This record gives sequence, C-alpha cells and structure tokens, in this order.
Amino acid sequence: MSDMSMLINGLKVTAERGATFERRNPLDGTVASRAPAASPADAVMAVEAAAEAFKTWSQSGPSERRALLLKAADALEAKTPQFVEAVAAETGASGHWAGFNVFLAAGMIREAAALTTQVSGEVIPSDIPGSLAMAVRQPAGVVLGIAPWNAPIILGVRAICVPLACGNTVVMKGSENCPRTHQLIIEAFQEAGFPPGVVNYITNAPADAGVVVEAMVAHPAVRRVNFTGSTRVGRIIAMTCAKYLKPVVLELGGKAPMLVLDDADIDDAVNGAAFGCFANSGQICMSTERLIVDEKIADVFVKKFVDKAKALPVGDPRKPEPVVLGSVIGMNTVDHCNALIDDAVSKGAKLLCGGKAENTLMAATVLDHVTPAMRIYHEESFGPVKPIVRVKGVEEAVACANDNEYGLSAAVFGGDIARAFNVARRIDSGICHVNGPTVHDEAQMPFGGVKGSGLGRFGGKAGIHEFTELRWITLQTSPRHYPF
Repeated sequence: MSDMSMLINGLKVTAERGATFERRNPLDGTVASRAPAASPADAVMAVEAAAEAFKTWSQSGPSERRALLLKAADALEAKTPQFVEAVAAETGASGHWAGFNVFLAAGMIREAAALTTQVSGEVIPSDIPGSLAMAVRQPAGVVLGIAPWNAPIILGVRAICVPLACGNTVVMKGSENCPRTHQLIIEAFQEAGFPPGVVNYITNAPADAGVVVEAMVAHPAVRRVNFTGSTRVGRIIAMTCAKYLKPVVLELGGKAPMLVLDDADIDDAVNGAAFGCFANSGQICMSTERLIVDEKIADVFVKKFVDKAKALPVGDPRKPEPVVLGSVIGMNTVDHCNALIDDAVSKGAKLLCGGKAENTLMAATVLDHVTPAMRIYHEESFGPVKPIVRVKGVEEAVACANDNEYGLSAAVFGGDIARAFNVARRIDSGICHVNGPTVHDEAQMPFGGVKGSGLGRFGGKAGIHEFTELRWITLQTSPRHYPF
C-alpha cells in the first residue's frame, strides 16, 4: 500500500482538509493505495495552474516540446517494474498486460513527439486582391483528460500526450480504481522536466467525481475535454460539456463483432478470437464481444476455440506463475457476467467452457448458439464471457454485426481478401480489421467509434484536429477597395 499526492503547479499536494480515499485490491480486499480526495476547489486550483502555464508553454517551439516528450517516454519505460506492481495491486491485471501497456504508451509519447512539427495549416485562395488568407492551427488552452482503469497506462498517456504536443497544458483526472498507476505516469512527465503547471494531476473519491469534473469543465480556461470510459458515464460527460459549450472527445463502450466467414483460415481466426476475447480478461473497449461465425465452418471453429480457451491460465497476477486471465476489476463485473450466463443458458445457449464465478478470478467462458433474445447478444459483458452467434452467409453476418447500439472496433476473417474487405466496409464501426483481432491500437491511427461508442478521434493528425483551434487569419498586402 502506498500513500500518494496530487500534482498542481509542479508541487506535490494533498487534498483540501487532508481528505483521502482507499483503493482496495479486487482479489483480497487489501489496501492497494490511499489517494487524495480532491474537492472542487482543489480541481479549480489545478485548472488555474494549467491556465497560467499555458501562457508560456503555448509559445514554446516544437523542438522543446519534442525533447521533453522523448524524455518522458524513456522515464515511463524505466518505471515498468513499478507499473507491473501497481496495476496488479489496484486492478488485478496480469504483469503481461501491464508490460504491454507501458510498451504501447511509451510509443504513444514518442509518436506525440513526432507530431510537434505537424501542427500545420494552409493558405487558402481569397477573392480579395492582395489578401493572404490562412487557416492556422493553434493550441486550444487547458485540456482536461479523464482516464479509465482498464488499460490504465495506455489510456492515461493518451489523455495528455497529443494535447501537450500541440502546445496545450493539461489536467489529468486519475481513475478512482488505479490512482497510483496513473500517478506513475505523471511522475514520468515530471522527471522529464516539464515546466510547473504544464502537467497537473488530481484524484478524487468515487462519490465526488461528478462535482469535481463539473467544476473543471465549467472553468473558462478549460477548452477541451477528453474522456475514455463507459457509454453511461460518457453521456453524463457529454451533457456537462454541452452545458458549458466545451468540445469533447469521447471513447466509450463497445460490443465488438468478429466475423468469421466461410472461407476463413480457422486456426488464424481462433488465435485472433482468443486474443481479442480474453486479453485483460475481456476488459478492453475493443474486446471481441460477439463471435459471428458462418454455420458452414462453425463446428470446427467452435471446437478449436473452446480448446484454446480452456487452456488459458487464470490466477493471482501478484504471484510468480504467469497468467493470461488475472482478476477482473471487482465483484460487480462477476455478478454482471454471472447474470448474463444465467439468462443465456435459460434461453437455450450452450455453455461450452468456464461458467459462473464466485470471486474475481474468472475463467474464459464461451456460450454457443446465442440469439437476439439473450441479454449477452446486446449487452457489453466487459469480462471474459463470450457469445458465439451462428449465421447463414455474409448478409446475416453483416446484419448481426450492425444489430447493436455500439460501433467502436470490429474484425472480419476471410480467405478472399477483397470479399472480406467489402464486408468490413459495411460494418458500422470506427475501426475494422481484416484478418486481425478487434483489439489493436497504434499511436498514429485515428482511434474512435460511432453510434454509442463515442465522438471524435484520438491519435495522429486526427488528434491534432481535436486538440487545436483552427483559425482563419488574413494579411492584407495591398490597398483594399471598399464600397463606401
């Protein structure tokens, strides 16, 4: 267990009146971390520190920003052992997942460093003689980043690195489920030498999240908000931002379909499905949540997939034995998944492996012959319980893939690449991979969803678009004629 502090204007601080909250390990209930419970006044202090720092940081050159970001990437990687320990203690996830998080997050910071010289504009022809008309991208101001627990290092870094590269200052609100993990990110940025106030960090008790977030969104200096998390909370964030007319980037829930067409390479599809379904116990926004399999090859696919799922090791990630499935985040996930299993089986689904759990160590669970009458067909499980839906041909497969309120990631496996690509183009999702898993992320790619999965895009030049202001500026280079 570790006691923590927040970071405001380069200083480690406690919350108002010394208030704290505890995060407990989901497996045994031991205290994993004790963090400051920020008040709205604390949150406003962080925003005001960021607003003051913006005056100079926004004028810094790309080389200065790039150098600091590259140092932050190195500092982050150096903390890998601390991240592995913190992630296991706070969220119950495996060391493999924590290490992968650090690897990808460091790459995201380096990609952000490369973007510092890509914040560009254009000259636009004007009908006014002698008018040089330009579209110019400039830093927006203070960016509030709200990060989740499930891919804590990747998504914590993503909340702040491109905004910083664009010349914004940031306030990161850590997750109540992993405040120590998120603090390690901030420590890496501090060690890199970012000026005071450029990077700020606050933590809050779960009950205070609403008032703390609204206090920051309401502040005039906050010009952008980004949030990654559930669709339910995303709607609340969106409504709060709408109240104060603040642009927001939302990456929310998913029910990612993986389509296995009748000409797919079965072994390749099984491997892609296992990774997409069970990485981090299915607690990823891109996790494969529906396996849509052509009935012609379903029996063969299902047997091989179930055999692989049964072999995936489950265990306490704090112990030396390597595991694929560690603990899920809490008993709420267990109860939700157990209810989905009961509902599906009662309506005719076949439980092929795994099953209901009594604690947060949940085995890989597969349900076959799932139909639209079952909750798991529509609802996000966000756990290692996966439905198989058997379909007849491409048209049924596409209809099934789109029969959902979400639209983040998707995958199509097929031997005829052109056919599979054309199927992919018909799926309502922000992301789709042909012969690759639904779980895939690269820092330079435009990442985001449609429908109930969010608004806007993280990553690459799309991220520059989200975290800068596009201004029209003209320079009159010769005398201008006026009608009066």
